[in-house]
Amino acid sequence: MTKPPGMEEEPSVFDIADDEADELAALEGEAQLDAGRYVSHEAVVHWLRSWGTPDKLPPPKCGE
Repeated sequence: MTKPPGMEEEPSVFDIADDEADELAALEGEAQLDAGRYVSHEAVVHWLRSWGTPDKLPPPKCGE
């Protein structure tokens, strides 16, 4: 079904492909990992499980 003139949906920023930006973001992410600048899954899970408890933990830091 087509929309009446002037009622077409405009693409969102998520609908516009930017292959160059995607590639640069992937390379930057890999460089961060290679440099050891990341937070482990286990550290994040440990932190999240503390939410809603009297002993809520501070957010994990890089390298944890």
